[in-house]
Amino acid sequence: MGALSPRTRNAQVAMYQNGEVDFLVATDAIGMGLNLDIRHIAFSGTEKFDGRRYRPLFPHGLGQIAGRAGRHTEPGTFGVTGDASPLDEGLIDAIENHRFQPIARLMWRNAALEFGTVERLIASLEAAPQSEWLSRGREADDLRALKTLTSMPEIRDMLTHPKDVRLLWDVCRIPDFRSISAAEHATLLARIFGFLRVGTVPGDWLRKQIERIDKTQGDIDTLSKRLAFIRTWTYVAQRSGWVSDESHWRAETRAVEDRLSDALHAALTQRFVDRRTSVLLRRLKQKESLLAEVNDKGEVTVEGEFAGRLEGFRFHADPNATGDEAKMLSRAAYEALRPEFHLRADRFYNAPDTELDFTEQGGLMWGSSAVGKLVKGTEPLKPGVEAFVDEEAGPDIAEKVRRRLQHFIDRKIATAFEPLQALKNDETLTGLARGFAFRLVEALGVLPREGVANEVKELDQEARGLLRKHGVRFGQFTIFQPALLKPAPTRLRLVLWGLDQGLAEFPESPPPGW
Repeated sequence: MGALSPRTRNAQVAMYQNGEVDFLVATDAIGMGLNLDIRHIAFSGTEKFDGRRYRPLFPHGLGQIAGRAGRHTEPGTFGVTGDASPLDEGLIDAIENHRFQPIARLMWRNAALEFGTVERLIASLEAAPQSEWLSRGREADDLRALKTLTSMPEIRDMLTHPKDVRLLWDVCRIPDFRSISAAEHATLLARIFGFLRVGTVPGDWLRKQIERIDKTQGDIDTLSKRLAFIRTWTYVAQRSGWVSDESHWRAETRAVEDRLSDALHAALTQRFVDRRTSVLLRRLKQKESLLAEVNDKGEVTVEGEFAGRLEGFRFHADPNATGDEAKMLSRAAYEALRPEFHLRADRFYNAPDTELDFTEQGGLMWGSSAVGKLVKGTEPLKPGVEAFVDEEAGPDIAEKVRRRLQHFIDRKIATAFEPLQALKNDETLTGLARGFAFRLVEALGVLPREGVANEVKELDQEARGLLRKHGVRFGQFTIFQPALLKPAPTRLRLVLWGLDQGLAEFPESPPPGW
């Protein structure tokens, strides 16, 4: 923005030019001569405050700003963002083809000033132009300050000679960097005029003003205010004859302004830019290789900075990183994780079943890392699996992990439900016995008797004998296979039943011995 000191503004611009940041947020001051490597201009608004009111930007003003993009070095585009309304098609065409209404009138102020009296000075400043192509500009800050000071009796009494009027006008031209209020600015100008009329600005008084400002602690607003204050004294020190030791005060005020500018730049950068991300961004743009590592705990570091943790085959970025920082860390981390994903997938595929397990809610674990979950299949005893693998790892890794998990759960079911599988595959079972076996398989080896009371009555002794060979027991309330009531099959049966029923939460298995 235009209110920044040149040093702060240039430092901020350098960050953008060096590729340390992707975006630059600016006022329309960017359209007044900053030639940057900008590919796109996005207007967040198409109005501006002109000192008195908000008015729409003129087409040629929009064109001047939009013209920052490209600058004949690469294609440039422009558009809107935020709350800005879409640009009119005719306006877009005018900007793209540089077709603007010719300037009908120029703002003008008289340069031939008269210093005989303050009234003559004011009259010359308010003189009307003599050409129809010129229009007198609105009342400027310096003229307003002149009118305010000459209304003060103590100042009026000092204006005894044309040189006093000229000096007063020079003082009124001190820019209002502080922008506190017109009255506050006029009070400061009156004090300076009083000093200059009899000599120079006293060194002791000026030193106290500067010492109050020369502090680099504080937030952005505080530093901005101090910087505005010191720029007033930098301006005063640059005027010939206004201070006694000009070289000393010019160096002193410039040094303080530089210190405050640097502090403001650091505060702005700390507030809006993450240095860690900036370094990564610049190196990635320059296609430099980044040093990234994964330790035995799954902690991922990039250039020595903690980037996140690899749990199984999913990368979880540092929760303290947000926005662009998180994106950049993830991007750099995945560069390092590509070979790690392949190594892990090979190690996982060859891992024994003893390293894998399932949870009571259908999760699939590799040690302490979640690597997938069970999903409903075509039959209760044939569930599918969903692997937890980051998309960046690639489809080959995801398929390898999925196959290994499927092999694990298939073997787990085959082992735990071996009696039930044998019952299902026994081709000697026919008639009612085979139908009853099918019902028992559907119920995963434990069938409430009340639901099949009629079928039980219809079973003859031969059918019952065939079922008992497979360990089927006809209890008073339940028909079951005792081997499936052990803790391991019970735990797996509850998970498979919950999947088949589409439950959001599966029932927990009872403690062993119940």
